[in-house]
Amino acid sequence: MENKNNWEPKIVAFLCNWCSYAGADLAGVSRTQYPSNIRVIRVPCSGRVNPFYIIKALQNGVDGVLVSGCHPGDCHYISGNLIARRKFALLKSFLEYIGIEPGRVQFSWVSAAEGGRFAQIIEKVTGEVKKLGPIKKMVKEF
Repeated sequence: MENKNNWEPKIVAFLCNWCSYAGADLAGVSRTQYPSNIRVIRVPCSGRVNPFYIIKALQNGVDGVLVSGCHPGDCHYISGNLIARRKFALLKSFLEYIGIEPGRVQFSWVSAAEGGRFAQIIEKVTGEVKKLGPIKKMVKEF
């Protein structure tokens, strides 16, 4: 059994192409330090992330999920980020109902110019998921 002190969470981040992914890219180009626990999935818009992708990630043993999009009013698809916000409010409510801790799935706004903010969000998400420990509910046994 692995030691909980050495355990590092696995986090999947769905980042919108136009803002959040560009913010992550800026953090990388600027050599801003942040935890390497995340695996980025680049999506055209945060509003296009299907909630079942998040559920499937949790079932497959991912400890936390971050969905990040453009700030309100700045979406390249006009209202995609607002649709995402509504979708994930419902999803979080459902996940809490079935016993998944609220900190496992998080949503944020990051613009292309906010590389530092992206790094801070990754540190915050990683810290919160690490406090929760490995996911035990919903995980499929193979």
